[in-house]
Amino acid sequence: MREAYVIGAGQSPFGSYPDETYRSLFETAYERALDSVDGDFDPDRIDEAFLGTLGVGGRQIGLSGPAVTEHIGQHGIPTTRVENACAASGYAMRNAVSAVKSGMADLVLAGGYEVMTDTSADQTKWWLGVSGETEWERLSGTTFAGVYAQMASAYLDEYDATPEDLSRVAVKNHANGAENPNAHLGFTCSLEDATAAPAVADPLTLYHCCPTTDGASAALVASEEVARELSDVPVRVAASGAASGAVGLFQRDSLTSVPATVTAAERAYDQAGIEAGDVDFAEVHDCFAIAELLAYEDLGLCDRGEAPRLLREGVTDPDGDLPVNTSGGLKSKGHPIGATGTGQVVEAFEQLRGHGHVQVDGAERGLTHNVGGSGGGVTVHVFERGFGGGSA
Repeated sequence: MREAYVIGAGQSPFGSYPDETYRSLFETAYERALDSVDGDFDPDRIDEAFLGTLGVGGRQIGLSGPAVTEHIGQHGIPTTRVENACAASGYAMRNAVSAVKSGMADLVLAGGYEVMTDTSADQTKWWLGVSGETEWERLSGTTFAGVYAQMASAYLDEYDATPEDLSRVAVKNHANGAENPNAHLGFTCSLEDATAAPAVADPLTLYHCCPTTDGASAALVASEEVARELSDVPVRVAASGAASGAVGLFQRDSLTSVPATVTAAERAYDQAGIEAGDVDFAEVHDCFAIAELLAYEDLGLCDRGEAPRLLREGVTDPDGDLPVNTSGGLKSKGHPIGATGTGQVVEAFEQLRGHGHVQVDGAERGLTHNVGGSGGGVTVHVFERGFGGGSA
């Protein structure tokens, strides 16, 4: 199969934008992606598009994918709307990579968008709820935060972890997000702020939960021939791992692991020919603070029960051995559901080209981890600086 490269990537600011639509937000992301391409780029060369969205809000119609590509001037290209809950654009990215690797296309637009603040709180809660197990969890009264609270409670019971460890995720990610001009919650917080904040679903407090956010993101995925023509600093897609898992917690053997993450990561590492320890940085899906702790372990970045130690010792800080969520993560940067997966790709692209808002020194390889619901679908992508032979 052919190699695939990211030659451009961009995102809109994430936040609450009552004067924007999903079309206008994606247009911003798309234009920023075009601006990031090194060579003289003709948008008419784009062969196809895969766009992720859950569809929160009354304005995002079933054919929102074609509505978006028509809006940005991509008239007539085949456009597929991808819906896989919070992993929608992670899967859109995977589809784009597959199209390039298979030879079906030479240049593909992958992206995502979501407008989450144009509906009532109850409506938004409903949309978030149906991203998980509807029949047995949501209709019996369990909220999305409640599901992750169960995971957090189980983790605190099973391992040497405290609520302060959950708060350390928030402190780290808010510190990073404060440096990111695209972040929804671009301010810092203290350990006391996060721990003493109002409870949302015990043991999760307000600062342990990501915000509902408007935003869009886009990435241009190209063949090696196109990348050599248009990219001075190429970013190779070394792997695209994915897996499905039980949608409901009651279907799993453990509440302290997301099996689909484990499988997707194993597949990604195998494709890339690496081990977890070979990654220089990671953008992981921290919709709730406990999700980042579980991600460390499920991705193989540490042993079971060791995630709190990584936080306490600063391993995942920007100057640590393995920086995680230098963008601010979902917690600070925000979580416009359909835009999150390719939003992580934007962060990896910028890091590997030396333009991260919180830049990791010497970054050569990065990982993105995008989760749908509480683990029903997961993508893990590995990106490397340079062409396949290692030369840029």
